[in-house]
Amino acid sequence: MTGTIYSLIPPLIMIILVLLTRKVTLSLGVGIIIGALFIHEFNVMDSIQQIWSAFYGIFVAEGGPNMGTFYLLFFLIFLGMLTAFMSASGGTRAFGEWAITKIQTKKGAQLLPFFLGIIIFIDDYFNSLAIGQVARPLTDRHKISRAKLAYLIDSTSAPVAVLSPISSWGAFIIGTIGAIIAEHNLSNFQPLESFVRMIPMNIYAIIAIFLVFLVVIFKLNLGAMRKHEQRAEETGELVDPNRNDIPGELKEEFVQTNSGRIYHLTIPIVVLIISTIAAMVITGRNNVEENATLLTIFENTNVNLSLFIGGLIAVYHSAIFYLIQMQPKTSTFLVLREGIKSMLPAIYILILAWVIGTIIENLGTGDYLALVVERSQLSPSYLPVIVFIVCGIMAFATGTSWGTFGIMLPIVGQIAVNSDVNMLLASLAAVLAGSVFGDHCSPISDTSILSSTGAGSNHIDHVLTQIPYAVIAAIITIIGYVVLGITGMVWITLILSLVLLFATALILNKLTQS
Repeated sequence: MTGTIYSLIPPLIMIILVLLTRKVTLSLGVGIIIGALFIHEFNVMDSIQQIWSAFYGIFVAEGGPNMGTFYLLFFLIFLGMLTAFMSASGGTRAFGEWAITKIQTKKGAQLLPFFLGIIIFIDDYFNSLAIGQVARPLTDRHKISRAKLAYLIDSTSAPVAVLSPISSWGAFIIGTIGAIIAEHNLSNFQPLESFVRMIPMNIYAIIAIFLVFLVVIFKLNLGAMRKHEQRAEETGELVDPNRNDIPGELKEEFVQTNSGRIYHLTIPIVVLIISTIAAMVITGRNNVEENATLLTIFENTNVNLSLFIGGLIAVYHSAIFYLIQMQPKTSTFLVLREGIKSMLPAIYILILAWVIGTIIENLGTGDYLALVVERSQLSPSYLPVIVFIVCGIMAFATGTSWGTFGIMLPIVGQIAVNSDVNMLLASLAAVLAGSVFGDHCSPISDTSILSSTGAGSNHIDHVLTQIPYAVIAAIITIIGYVVLGITGMVWITLILSLVLLFATALILNKLTQS
């Protein structure tokens, strides 16, 4: 059943179960079991061994601890501690009270995470988690639902990272493009130049970013998002009161001091940003033997280690600010405990998502979809649109845009070179666009999980409220790639896509206001 059309069944069952039950941990668990049974043709003992192997492989690799996993999980724990100390010290409340006097409208409060998402382009994980800490006090004060905040974060994190050459994503993609160019002896192409030329062809990422802006400006609350926003506005309940599994949400079981200052929040956040970026530069430089450039540094940086270092330093500063306050306050142990507890739902979901990602990889779901593209006799002009759709399905089913990049970029590169090299860059850009689209819609996407965590939103609520916006951007992207394939005119295609987006926003605005 591996590597065939049957390999699509386990992820589809899991996704349907998520949508029906809205219980992500249960659905992931069922998906893991069914996937393992499919791999071993329903041999129970072998399936149990497969599940254990997938779980064990998350923490142990090549005979030693998988430090990347531990670094990321500890960063999540540190982030919970950081949030707890900033809240207990009164910094979060003080920042919210100050910010609401400076940003006095709901639109302004929503534009803050939008612009921060564009500015903080270094890494999607960092973007997803850090922006929530800054924006949440303000969006809470303006009664903006956590699902809306999660959308604002998620739809600017991966799209911005995939467009930036100076990011962990950009460096990885440029390195992969370089390997494709070398393999096919394409002397007319250079990796960095090719990536830059691909930016206007990455239609989905650009449309998704502009759509976020239009959603804020025109107050486009579509589908389930309207329900969340209405509840937040009318009752002040920012999350569904029937949801208990809210990652990143403190239970407020400790007393906030009354002497909190704005710098009790801003300084730890600034320290987090500066120390994380500095660690990324240092670890990247240490991994480059000679002739280090900014690009090679980010290509070789250790993102998870850098997050760990930045998180640890930020927690230290926030703890100091809390401890030096003289007011009666909750014990430090209780604050730490509540901070850790707030991150446990995210950690559980992330680990299960990693396990099922391994199961799906062993099922050969991605390999099967890649084979479909490779064997199809496509007109080169339609290659970008077909690639976009297939990569969207692959990333949706597997929950990983990076995994889709790794599988599909070399395959699509080979198809484009053999059929029409003029479609190479457009086809590679379609891989990136489709991967981000599928990632936005997938309940097992690690970026979406972390965006839910940063926003303090129920994860499935975030996924379901984001899907309508992702589908709108995808439909416009499909039209754009059809036009690009027929005309070959990149900038005309991009302008047309943006015009379509603006027209769609105007129509939806009229419909939602009526």
